[in-house]
Amino acid sequence: MYSMFKFITLLFFGISILTFGQSKQITVPESYIAYHTSEAIEVDGSDADAAWNKVDWTNLFIDIEGIKKPTYDTQVKMLWDDTYFYILAKMEEPHVWADITEHDAIIFYNNDFEVFIDPDGDTHNYYEIEVNAINTVWDLFVNKPYRESNVVLNDWTATGMKTAITIDGTLNNPNDTDKGWMLEMAIPWDVFKKAYFEENVPKDDFWRVNFSRVNWDHQITDGKYGRKKDAKGNYLPEYNWVWSSQGVINMHEPEKWGYVYFSSKEAGGKDTFEIPNDEKIKWEMYDVFRAQKKHYETNKQWATSVDQLSSSPIVVKGKTIQPKIEIHSYGWTISAKSPFTDKMLVIKEDGKFVEK
Repeated sequence: MYSMFKFITLLFFGISILTFGQSKQITVPESYIAYHTSEAIEVDGSDADAAWNKVDWTNLFIDIEGIKKPTYDTQVKMLWDDTYFYILAKMEEPHVWADITEHDAIIFYNNDFEVFIDPDGDTHNYYEIEVNAINTVWDLFVNKPYRESNVVLNDWTATGMKTAITIDGTLNNPNDTDKGWMLEMAIPWDVFKKAYFEENVPKDDFWRVNFSRVNWDHQITDGKYGRKKDAKGNYLPEYNWVWSSQGVINMHEPEKWGYVYFSSKEAGGKDTFEIPNDEKIKWEMYDVFRAQKKHYETNKQWATSVDQLSSSPIVVKGKTIQPKIEIHSYGWTISAKSPFTDKMLVIKEDGKFVEK
């Protein structure tokens, strides 16, 4: 969402910045265990394959800011095998409609379902895939979040991806009431490779992932659905319902996305996953990062120490974390040594996370 409109994103960035002093209210991202399947998955837009019945749905989606309850229910299931990452999305919707048919058009001008994937969790070089109810796809690669000077590759294509839709009702028919639609996806691991021989299947590992559902109020004009307008002819704002709350109306803060753990256990089995403590340190460090951005916006200079941003200590699992800001001739960094792993955790001035 907002992938082609930087001015909108910059507006939301100004709204979304949190001060470091608010770090105690950090929302814990959602997590999900995606089990392995050795059974064939036919991507037909339904949950008829036996493997889907062996795994749980996610929690119901919530409003992107984590405040309001969405009007309609949305849930997801996930599976994986050595070739694909499988996603099944079920959306309650009494009016299933879509009219955008061109690949890589601005799909979120229709009601749609969106997937965001950051394989290595560094908040850079991530992927966005949007699909509407007639299975039109917009797939793109984003090198940095929109809070930075970034590049969006709209011509990136998830080669080999399979998507299919089923509708419980009738498409584009305003004369009846539908129950909803279901989207099934199989995304090849190969599309996420950085090199030909890279072994990137995340067996017993996690990726940062989030899902968004864009839903519009509609109006009927000459028997056809369209986005609803106000008395001045402006489109009413859309609803953004997500799996893991962003806290702000901006999907492009990847450090807030959920965690998908790809268990080697077969679907129907039982595994556990706990978000690593170093990830919890990262959440706090990104709060410092946003506070640093806000400090510059207000004072036109960077803070040189965390004390300039807040006197509140950072405590993770009973351990006090002491991040350090360093100003360089080429930028600045925020770093902290993990008391859990002894690794040095670093966020660069452009938001990229590095682990040493």
